[in-house]
This record gives sequence, C-alpha cells and structure tokens, in this order.
Amino acid sequence: MKRYLKPALLILFGLVVAFPLFSLTYYTMVRTSTPQFCASCHEIRPAYDSWKTSTHVNNDKGFVADCMDCHLPAPHDTWDFFYAKTMHGLKDVAMHFAGGEYDRAEQREKAYAAFKNDQCMKCHRNLLYIPNKRGAMLAHRTVVYPRPGYEKRCVDCHRNLVHVDRNVYGYRENQPPYRGLGL
Repeated sequence: MKRYLKPALLILFGLVVAFPLFSLTYYTMVRTSTPQFCASCHEIRPAYDSWKTSTHVNNDKGFVADCMDCHLPAPHDTWDFFYAKTMHGLKDVAMHFAGGEYDRAEQREKAYAAFKNDQCMKCHRNLLYIPNKRGAMLAHRTVVYPRPGYEKRCVDCHRNLVHVDRNVYGYRENQPPYRGLGL
C-alpha cells in the first residue's frame, strides 16, 4: 500500500494544482497573443493601425503575420518565447502606468535593433528562389549565407514595410509565375 501512496499523491497533486496552473498560464498566453490585445493599450494603437494597413495583413495569399510573429521568438522555442513575452508584457505595463510620454520613434528603433533574421525567416523561408528577380535572390543570399564580417539583417533593407503610417491599405500581389510564400 505504501508503495502506491507516493505516485498516487503526485498524480493527485498534478490534477489538482499543476494541470489547472498550466491551463491558466496557457489560456493567458493565448488570449494575450492577439493583435487586438496588443492594440488595447493606447500606446500601441498607432503601431496596430499601421500594421493593419501593411502587406503583412493585406496580401494575395491571405496570410497574416501578427505581432507575435515578428516581435517574439518562435513559439516552438518555448522557454525563450514565454520569457520574451513575459518581459515584453511587464515592460509595456510598467510603461503604461508608470512611464512618462511614450516615444514611438524611440520604441521603434529599439524594436528594430532587437530583430533577428530568424524572426523574419519563420515566414520568409524561400528567399533564394525568386524567379525573374535575380537581384533580389543575390541580395538575400548575402543575408542567408553571409561572409564573416559582412552580416546583414533583414530590417537593414526592409525597414519600412510594416509600421508606416498610411492613408490607404497596402496590398501586395505576386507577379506570375512565382507563387511561393515569400511575402
């Protein structure tokens, strides 16, 4: 009987404490990972509005790259994702309640400085296959396979694609025959 007591208590602990705690954490992460949630903070609203008019939302593939896709590590990198998301959230809440005036230009520069190519490559995987655009393929090759000392970041060239104030919606159509995922 004693032999089964410890495993039974551990299972009971898991069901009563660990599972609800995990479920609540997961639910919170999912609910706070939407662009609409990000836009609920008035400081972020202009970034949300400029994102809505960008090609990261409006494209012929129907694919939408949201806040989490660009501003956080890939979710399969679980620890880094949860850590980065938590730190971003705490920083944003602190800035909202205790910070002074929100300097959008300064925050934008900090975001660009923090971007890693992997964040772009989550969606833009086929950069080296762009028929009829040899210059673009060669330029992307220098990013994907950089020579030592000549490393580049995606945002060095593609800086003003998303968070740019526009009066109209940007829409990107691929020119035939290319139909890849490289938005």
